[in-house]
Amino acid sequence: MNSRAPGRLVIGRVKFFRRHRGEVNFSAFSPDGQTLLTASEDGCVYGWETRSGNLLWKLGGHTGPVKFCRFSPDGRLFASTSYDCTIRLWDAAEAKCLQILQGHQRSVETVSFSPDSKQLASGGWDKRVMLWEVQSGQVLRHLAGHQDSIQSSDFAPSSDYLATGSWDSTIRIWDLRTGTPAIFHQELEGHSGNVSCLCYSTSGLLASGSWDKTIHIWKPSTRSLLIQLKGHATWVKSIAFSPDGLQLASAGYSPMIKVWDCNTGMCIETLKGALDVAHACTFTPDGKLLLVSGAVD
Repeated sequence: MNSRAPGRLVIGRVKFFRRHRGEVNFSAFSPDGQTLLTASEDGCVYGWETRSGNLLWKLGGHTGPVKFCRFSPDGRLFASTSYDCTIRLWDAAEAKCLQILQGHQRSVETVSFSPDSKQLASGGWDKRVMLWEVQSGQVLRHLAGHQDSIQSSDFAPSSDYLATGSWDSTIRIWDLRTGTPAIFHQELEGHSGNVSCLCYSTSGLLASGSWDKTIHIWKPSTRSLLIQLKGHATWVKSIAFSPDGLQLASAGYSPMIKVWDCNTGMCIETLKGALDVAHACTFTPDGKLLLVSGAVD
């Protein structure tokens, strides 16, 4: 773990991004922090200017709720997933749909870009993980092994491994350096409920959140559980490392957001905002702000 002490998150003026006609399921910043994406239950993807809060565009096309969204690391593209069983790839500069990726048989719950932005991983209710080539939109691999819905995914910083979290209560890490089929590398067990969210830190640590109300921070190379974070009264819906990896934010299925010191495992902030339910949390790329999205009555 990093020995440097993290700075405290200072609560200041809260900015609201309204105009959605449904709950906000996920949100993501562009790599430069200037644009914010939000995925809405109303079936649209929204783009916002971060500083002003102005709505840049509202993109339709999905025929069901939008479950997840993410920018490519190079900032040129973003992806959205939906209950309609598709993934849409969008041009970030022109906000237009470039490709519709079809192959999943049920709702697509998660999508992740590889660090070089050349590959895309997706997973959903059909228990399948699919690896796509971004440029062509072709399926490269099917990763089979989970016994239940895939709820979360993230590439390791090196691009060599992909982590997936499932309702079967396990995390699987896939070795992508091998040919087809991809080799199942290792399984991380310890959660007693669905693994609803996971993310890598820049240093290669892996955090996972679960319906068992806990968060685990792992060292995947040794399969070691470093810290278990407890404190949420409801299931953990979303987690996000700060850019320096010193803090971890978590959203439970409640109005409560927690910020943790990754060195000590101590909760350093408990934030309660104007949301009735917090669905997602993410830090700005500079680590100075924390965004929370969800639902209000």
